[in-house]
Amino acid sequence: MSRLDLHLHTTHSDGSCTPTEIIGLAHQAGVTALAITDHDIMTGVTEAVAAGQECGIEVIPGVEISSTAGGAELHILGYFLDWEDFALSERLKTLRNARHRRNPLIIERLQILGIDITYDEVRALAGSDSVGRPHIARVLMDKRVVASAKEAFDRFLAEGKPAYVPRELPSPAEAIRWIKAARGLAVLAHPTWVKVTEQPLIDLVRQLKADGLDGVEVYYSTHAARQTREYLSLAQQLGLLVTGGSDFHGLTKPDIDVGIGKGTLHIPTSLLPKMKEAAGRL
Repeated sequence: MSRLDLHLHTTHSDGSCTPTEIIGLAHQAGVTALAITDHDIMTGVTEAVAAGQECGIEVIPGVEISSTAGGAELHILGYFLDWEDFALSERLKTLRNARHRRNPLIIERLQILGIDITYDEVRALAGSDSVGRPHIARVLMDKRVVASAKEAFDRFLAEGKPAYVPRELPSPAEAIRWIKAARGLAVLAHPTWVKVTEQPLIDLVRQLKADGLDGVEVYYSTHAARQTREYLSLAQQLGLLVTGGSDFHGLTKPDIDVGIGKGTLHIPTSLLPKMKEAAGRL
């Protein structure tokens, strides 16, 4: 059975596997096409494309951009992007710079709590310019302050917890504009994460479509069958593309595997031609 996985993170952002390692895992899982969607950076695409060519796996250049609307964080996935587009590169750089302003404040709060941690340690572990809370969580794991990334977020790093610091983020409309300007498709990631109290999800997605949104991530590792049906119906009702991905990260999400998520994820490969047609890539 051939598989599709359109949501994967590498060591170029907050994943623990290199692009080449992810291609190897994808090959073992029977994945024939995938998208590298690191947070706010696309430097891993070149290596992934080269590794994919060696074993016959199609690699779609992608990115995941965080945005905020009404106090809620929304993630917008970009696909079929020109990953060497200068304007997009500069825009993503502003998001990484905002992380570098935020992260030392998180570290300072952890230090006030009596935890021995420095930002130099976090940046060394990250080994990339895209540094975020998952890297801080991994340092806390290495120091045995917590047993898992989930515990790190639950105790310290999530919103409302003692080390949380808000992020500077673009609006969803702005993130969509960035993606469209780089000739990509814009997709709402994991809608089950969306926490917008002011309006129903369908109204939010309808507004995002007016802003240029192309699709919805219907198939996802933690979506229950009921949620998958709900989001599929929503996408069909609004005439949006249907996509799906595991959101593989490696160590920070150890129960999620490439191509199969928690073991039952299956993303129809028939989705890809429709995406390519919409992106003008057929």
